Amino acid sequence: MYQKFIAWLESVTQPCMYVRFLGAECPGCGTQRAILELLKGNFAGSVTIYPPIIPNLLLLLLLVVHLVFKLRQGALYIKILFILNVIVMVLNYIYNLLTP
Repeated sequence: MYQKFIAWLESVTQPCMYVRFLGAECPGCGTQRAILELLKGNFAGSVTIYPPIIPNLLLLLLLVVHLVFKLRQGALYIKILFILNVIVMVLNYIYNLLTP
């Protein structure tokens, strides 16, 4: 069942419109493939495809936990993690632009 779900996800992934129209990767290119690799259990492959995937998922997890449990310093932690996410995404984007 799980393998069928992953196969279905692979069949419905969409190509990046940014790449299609502009010919360059967007800052989020690789997210779908990285999530699929995580679902397959390939952590190293996922991080190789899209390094910001782990900080992005941690931010999402922290956001959900904060919304459910109303953490005292949750908003501050979300802001800090968001800024770190943006930095990692921008650095990854610049790296992808500079390497062929």
